[in-house]
Amino acid sequence: MTIQERVFIAGAGPVGLVAAASLVRNGVPVTVFEAGPGLGEESRASTFHPPTLDMLHRLGAAEPLMAQGLIAPRFQYRSKRDGVMAEFDFGAIADVTGHPYRVQSEQFRLTRILHDRLQRESLFAMRFDSKVASVTQQPSSVQVAIERDGRTETHAARWVIGADGARSDVRRSLGIEFEGFTWPERFLVVSTPFDFHRVIPDLVSVSYVADPQRWHFLLQIPGLWRVMFPVAAHETDELASSRDFAEALMAQLVPGIAGYEISHTTLYKVHQRVATTFRRGRAFLVGDAAHINNPLGGMGMNGGIHDAMNLTSRLLEVWSGHKPETELDRYDKQRRLVTVEYIEKQSIENKRNLECAASGFKETLQHITADQRRTRDYLLRVSMIASLRRAEELG
Repeated sequence: MTIQERVFIAGAGPVGLVAAASLVRNGVPVTVFEAGPGLGEESRASTFHPPTLDMLHRLGAAEPLMAQGLIAPRFQYRSKRDGVMAEFDFGAIADVTGHPYRVQSEQFRLTRILHDRLQRESLFAMRFDSKVASVTQQPSSVQVAIERDGRTETHAARWVIGADGARSDVRRSLGIEFEGFTWPERFLVVSTPFDFHRVIPDLVSVSYVADPQRWHFLLQIPGLWRVMFPVAAHETDELASSRDFAEALMAQLVPGIAGYEISHTTLYKVHQRVATTFRRGRAFLVGDAAHINNPLGGMGMNGGIHDAMNLTSRLLEVWSGHKPETELDRYDKQRRLVTVEYIEKQSIENKRNLECAASGFKETLQHITADQRRTRDYLLRVSMIASLRRAEELG
């Protein structure tokens, strides 16, 4: 079998296409295999953090994404009892990022921006309806079995990147464990065109509302608000998927307002899991294939993009002969540890804070906002800049 001098990527989501764009722009040929018939159309992740925007800027993708999205320089914590408990402005860390704000935009917009750019590149190849079913390795190559049109094809390349999601076949075929747990609650996301700015005083476009009974999260994207609620273990999927259930939850947001126009709803299970290794030989895991977490704080997709940029920077050094293959060990060392130390830890803390809504959380927020240094440290952590710095410290 001929070994192609290429990098194969399984999955054409935002993480897989960021990896492809980073490699191709630096002269490395790439083939992306996507199981679906085209690019995904799901909204799914919709928050892009400051350092992620810095990375996308280097790929020429930040500006078109910002043009289609909503810039959110501030976010706030509220409670049903106290109203605004604290508000944070990313302007406080403008000295360490070129993008001191979040951009709220559905992830499918980024995949289309990247794909449109990549299609112009001779080093890029895209194969839809092509599922990477398994991966096997030789000392100098990796072979992938591709399921296409009812047949199985085998291709070989130098390296493969598994960006094929939480149910990754790349991870499964490599025998890598996906350790962690599933929360007993599910999350329900309700999308509505209703303008909450008209009825909630001082509301900003990213707002976490703490409550011990049922917290919620308001996030604005162009043309819509996405409202997230937890769904208790005793509330069945059938109940939670019903229109009446969504309408009842929405009616609790603002006293006296009901009958919201609901564009769509999504109910899903919530996991906290991390692969036991992000590298096995010539195969790597990135994004949801490597780690998943609850969405509070918007760290999942962003962490995956950070994975892709970290890994591809090392692959480029090895591909060019500037560094030995042992350089690739640093990817697993850095990204897996910061995933556990920062992404998993922070997302779990975010969820527990919203469930609490007791005076302790309010006092913690007041303690942070009363001190400029603590505010800065907090913004560095929630923006994910701190996790990137920690990765660099690991060497």
